Amino acid sequence: MTTENYTDMQPERSLRVEHLVKEYTAGKPVLKDISFEVNGTSSVAIIGPSGTGKSTLIRCVNKLIPPTSGNVYVSGENITALRGSQLRLARRKIGMVFQEFNLVERLSVMENVLSGRLGYVSSWRAWLRKYPQDDVNRAFELLEAIGLIDFAHQRADSLSGGQRQRVGIARAVMQEPHVLLADEPTSSLDPKTSVEIMELLVTLSEDRNIPLIINIHDVELAKRFTSRVIGLSKGGIVFDGPPSELTRENLKEIYGGEEWLQ
Repeated sequence: MTTENYTDMQPERSLRVEHLVKEYTAGKPVLKDISFEVNGTSSVAIIGPSGTGKSTLIRCVNKLIPPTSGNVYVSGENITALRGSQLRLARRKIGMVFQEFNLVERLSVMENVLSGRLGYVSSWRAWLRKYPQDDVNRAFELLEAIGLIDFAHQRADSLSGGQRQRVGIARAVMQEPHVLLADEPTSSLDPKTSVEIMELLVTLSEDRNIPLIINIHDVELAKRFTSRVIGLSKGGIVFDGPPSELTRENLKEIYGGEEWLQ
């Protein structure tokens, strides 16, 4: 199936965050009234200093932690209102790429990629790791796309950090998500590999019509690869726009001070 035909078949996918607040301690919000929307093939970088709530925001979107108030909609479905089995089903729409890869090290590359389909197969198939042939074919196609087809049957713990992150990305895309979240996907990688990972994330997002949200520290990578930057400071949005409009003054407001600016 060509990329053109594949994307033509897909419904509009979107993420909408409305007035999101998260407090770990009452009266001390980590996130303050966060609202934004992402759809189509948009790629959004969330930047900001450590402790400003970037990771908390990502975890509220997929409800790994519950927000204190506000709503998160994935393709129109209110994720924050769901519980139990309904939430598990809805999470199939949310692909997640982790900072530390979160692979099952003893399993093969292919098995790790196929685990992206666990939410779609019966419990006995999951236990036996028996997936439909269509899923296996798609996994091989993804391994080809990420450049790891020759590693399909190697154990995950034999791979380099960059290769492991590629597998993590492929696993997330195997879910056929409606939104793809990446939490600091390049933080443990060298500069060259970081560029390759960002290129891969954006390419797969665009080819498969999946909105992409990346929590990232590296401002230059954010500006180079994404179509939109959201800047957080002290738990609130202080910038939201294209990278070309991100000024020195914006960065001072986001990160504070100017000694670090070149």
